[in-house]
Amino acid sequence: MIQNDVVVAGLLFIILGLVFYTSSLKSRFWKRFYSIIPSILLCYFIPGLLNTTGIISGSSSRLYDVASNYFLPASLVLMTITIDVKEMLKLGHKAIIMFLAGAFGIIIGGPLTILILSVFDPDMFIYNSEELWRGMSTIAGSWIGGGANQAAMFEVFQPSKELFSQMIAVDVIIANIWMAVLLYLVGRSDRLDKMFRADSSAIWVIKDRIEKFQERISRVTTFPDIMIMLAIGFGVTGLSHFISDQVTPWIQLNYPSLERFSLTNKFFWVVIIATTLGVILSFTRVRNLEGAGASALGRAFLFFLVATIGMNMDLSQVAKNPQMFLVGAVWISFHMLSLILVARLIKAPFFFLAVGSQANIGGPVSAPIVASAFNPALAPVGVILAVFGYAFGTYAAYLCAILMQFVQ
Repeated sequence: MIQNDVVVAGLLFIILGLVFYTSSLKSRFWKRFYSIIPSILLCYFIPGLLNTTGIISGSSSRLYDVASNYFLPASLVLMTITIDVKEMLKLGHKAIIMFLAGAFGIIIGGPLTILILSVFDPDMFIYNSEELWRGMSTIAGSWIGGGANQAAMFEVFQPSKELFSQMIAVDVIIANIWMAVLLYLVGRSDRLDKMFRADSSAIWVIKDRIEKFQERISRVTTFPDIMIMLAIGFGVTGLSHFISDQVTPWIQLNYPSLERFSLTNKFFWVVIIATTLGVILSFTRVRNLEGAGASALGRAFLFFLVATIGMNMDLSQVAKNPQMFLVGAVWISFHMLSLILVARLIKAPFFFLAVGSQANIGGPVSAPIVASAFNPALAPVGVILAVFGYAFGTYAAYLCAILMQFVQ
């Protein structure tokens, strides 16, 4: 019904504005509403509902192309420049090990899930195995990094839009059930720490250190700050596209066999280069732009991308293959098992297990929620680990996708 992309873009921004305005309200109704239905789910499904009912058309719009080519790399840059590697190291080796243990469980869990479920019922999936691993790669991107990494995997591996609609549902529902389990266990963290024989005293030292760091870099955002952040985000995006334009044809000409690993895909190189340059810039004074809201601006770009992905969804496809939720349940069990085994091995406090897990599965949106459930002052610990996930997630999700491709 609405075919003008300018009108559609305005509508998407209104939807995003309403979602985040209502999610920020302190009234009992909205707090309870968003405790049940995550805001990111609405950012996907409201545009999806408009597309399904024919009010807008994702297939005839070019907004996704704009968002994926311009906003996605820029959001990756703005979110990765905020990584403070030194502060991450100060979190202690147990915090980082637990994050990596959670990521490892997801990386190996994807291919193992395909192997196990294929043995028990080879015909359980509507989609063939070639299509399945492509769709699952988007969950890997989301569960190790976040929405930007999920979009990157979608663009690199190109699963069908029908399957991607189901994968978003699996991602969000399974991830939020797992977060509910973690929040429930927070109240029993002392008992779990005794089970793991863990010493949690170092957590409070971390809390004081993070608070001082946040106070040091925080400032009022100025107009020059905004222009500098836009220059960095879109400047690195342009450079990434330029380098990709040179690298991709060279690989296609000289090493065409690498197509199997998506190394002949232009957008793959755009994402990798943008992420890598963002990490490199995080070692410079550019990182201090986080105090002016660099990651917040990056997230704004990201959520517009999320809305454009949503407007390509056909919600009628979500219920057609409920077996996909079994895929998500089995997959996340490997994540959980990896965390428990490593936590017992290194005697890590449950805090590091819970936050390390949510920094993977939930990202910067929900990792601080789990961290603050222990103590509100600990929320920045979740943010730091989750932001690291944005940089690490692209590489890890790509590895997971390649492993899933091998077991097809």
